[in-house]
Amino acid sequence: MHLSTQESDITKPAVSRPSPASRVFGSLGRVVQFTRRWPIVPGVIMLLIVVGAVFAPIIAPYEPQKGDLRARHIPPSWLEGGSTEHLLGTDNLGRDMFSRLLYGARISLFVSGVAVTFGLFTGTLTGVVAGYFGGMVDEILMRLVDLWASLPFLLIALIVAISVGPSLGMVMVLLAVSSWSSGARNIRGEVLSLRTREYVEMARVMNASNIRIILRHLLPNVMHIVIVITTLRTGAMIIAEAGLSFLGVGVPASVPTWGLMIAQGQQFLTTTWWMSIMPGVAIFFTVMSFNFLGDWLRDRFDPRLNQLD
Repeated sequence: MHLSTQESDITKPAVSRPSPASRVFGSLGRVVQFTRRWPIVPGVIMLLIVVGAVFAPIIAPYEPQKGDLRARHIPPSWLEGGSTEHLLGTDNLGRDMFSRLLYGARISLFVSGVAVTFGLFTGTLTGVVAGYFGGMVDEILMRLVDLWASLPFLLIALIVAISVGPSLGMVMVLLAVSSWSSGARNIRGEVLSLRTREYVEMARVMNASNIRIILRHLLPNVMHIVIVITTLRTGAMIIAEAGLSFLGVGVPASVPTWGLMIAQGQQFLTTTWWMSIMPGVAIFFTVMSFNFLGDWLRDRFDPRLNQLD
């Protein structure tokens, strides 16, 4: 006995189709999951800042130090009275804020890059040597780290600036010598744990030299700490450079920096607020992008926190 077409359609189970709203929310969920898995947002921010800094002479529509008194206090283009000729407005001397931000990014990234590179090399070497050899070597190096970390960096910077005068080289030297001790203790603690592992003991049994053990067995296993420290210290160095420039002991006033722009705009906060807010926002997004990227890199490359595989 055969069922009719109408009866067979009734007996078939109904196929539920997702509603348009559920499809939209599902797509949004996949996008959110993808952005959590990969550092898309901080990566894009860092890429834009680096590209803007490197190609500032090409991208900037105006000279950073060239002003027009007839174009003073022009607000950003999206505010009333703004102009598309000055996307982020102008300062009290008629200088284009967008151009000054691009050139300021060059100084911040260059100074922080030099300081972090020196601190990374010196701090890593100190931490590895102290953790591997231990004993008196560890005691001397760690007391040196404690002594250096206790020095009042800001006071020393003020004294040096008054004695020598503000200059770009002076700022790089001050930040470089102040950054080496920050990661030495973290790396030393990791090496103290690694030196008791079986593969290190086996290397000693096979008469491997100390240099070979350090380079082949210890350094590769502390690179996740080095990477995180690098990204975090880069943001800290950007803030430190901006702080020195804000106090007037950083680079000369003829060089546009984010900290100096904030200092120059503080007396115009009630009228030309974008003079200080725009460089402050640039510092905020730059530092946060480095911090988020460092956290992602730690989770990605640390074998104990391999949460993304």
